Amino acid sequence: MQIVITGGAGFLGARLARTLLASGSLSLAGAPAQPIERITLVDRVAPPDDLAGDTRIAAAVGDLNDQLAAPDASYWATAAAVFHLAAAVSGECEADFDLGMRSNFAATHALLERLRGLGTRPVLVFSSSLAVFGHSPEQPVPAVIGDETLPTPQSSYGIQKFIGEQLVADYTRKGFVRGRSVRLMTVSVRPGRPNGAASSFFSGMIREPLAGVRAACPVPDDTLVALASPARTIEGLVRAAEVDDTRWGPRTALNLPSISLTVGEMAAALERVAGPTATALLDRTPDPAIQRIVKTWPGRFEAPRAAALGLKTDASFEQVIRDYVRENPDAVKLPVNA
Repeated sequence: MQIVITGGAGFLGARLARTLLASGSLSLAGAPAQPIERITLVDRVAPPDDLAGDTRIAAAVGDLNDQLAAPDASYWATAAAVFHLAAAVSGECEADFDLGMRSNFAATHALLERLRGLGTRPVLVFSSSLAVFGHSPEQPVPAVIGDETLPTPQSSYGIQKFIGEQLVADYTRKGFVRGRSVRLMTVSVRPGRPNGAASSFFSGMIREPLAGVRAACPVPDDTLVALASPARTIEGLVRAAEVDDTRWGPRTALNLPSISLTVGEMAAALERVAGPTATALLDRTPDPAIQRIVKTWPGRFEAPRAAALGLKTDASFEQVIRDYVRENPDAVKLPVNA
């Protein structure tokens, strides 16, 4: 089996690749599991060294739109499954409208057109976002978002993701791909460096203090967030590729499970793990630009459709932090409580 991951050198793309390689096989859309022979990682940068050293990994380095237009990019034609994770993130899209439209709308449309032209009808897993739901005074969202809640995006990023969902649904309806759109919750704790996402601080406020570095916490303590760990997020992406069409159900996007907690509760969990030395490193200076985006996102979800597919929420955010510490020991400089 051949697989393509766009955004494959990024954090989630690389973690997904490692998960698939460790499994060694994948059952696509309910079919019997097949060995994974090749995973092509499409990204602007080269993959991490551990992936680059695996003989089952191929790298296609360059702009996604250029890769989709290249006639000699044969990996599209041989892919049984495509995980489309590449995107410009929320803060970038608000700051640069053209970047968001090219990276999120144009690239998704070009990908669908490339796959349509092949006639191979691969499974396509599209990573959407909770940002397709947005609160505004004129059109408030429900207190709890359910599987049937109508998206009302309030940012360029959210609108671009919702457009992507609808494109995937229509190309699936027409039989060009077997599409499954998955709405990712806020993912924390991400290792590595901050990115341009408005939600980046949800990882930074944990990751940086554990490294002994000051971190921005630019929103009030009562800000509510729907959050999922990296492990639960990858489980959702893989499960979307595995289930057959009947179990997947409607062509609408799937809300992944999440835990709901406030920023203050996140800080309290950090203190239980690493003590007051860690929380003393949080810089509470407000950032109005970040607040404007984040305050429109809903903080509570119910996901019975995901639960019916066997997907589960994280046990607690404290456990999420401890999992990060266990997986990234070199990045943790503060003593951690047992």
